[in-house]
Amino acid sequence: MSSLTHDKRARILEVALAWERTPFHDDAKLKGIGVDCAQFVASVYVEAGIVPAFEVPRYQAQWFLHRSEERLMDFVLSYAREIDERDALPGDLVLYRLGRAYAHAAIIIDWPNEIIHAHKLSGMVIRARPFDSDLCRAPVKFFSL
Repeated sequence: MSSLTHDKRARILEVALAWERTPFHDDAKLKGIGVDCAQFVASVYVEAGIVPAFEVPRYQAQWFLHRSEERLMDFVLSYAREIDERDALPGDLVLYRLGRAYAHAAIIIDWPNEIIHAHKLSGMVIRARPFDSDLCRAPVKFFSL
């Protein structure tokens, strides 16, 4: 059973959508100025009041191409629990395996139809279909806070 109420989920989506079109920039977290995928989801959950303020550990932009260490997933698990795909609801988190590790995060708007994420190839925070472009064959895992 999810601990996120309908109101909390609505707040997560309201905050996430306010970030839409923020330019993609590695290791940044300023709404309207620049953000990467990890900083985006962290900032949304903090601003929505779901988790207390915290700092995302620093990382190199392409760490997942050279290391198998699950840095992002391990960090997510300190705030969330893994759930089955059939239990994924709006406001939950989906991680994509890129390269050698789960290294891309998105917030679910309506699974499996729509997510919002800071997408490097698009150059900004966008709403998208979950398996468009570079994500088309990526394995996924789901998490709820």
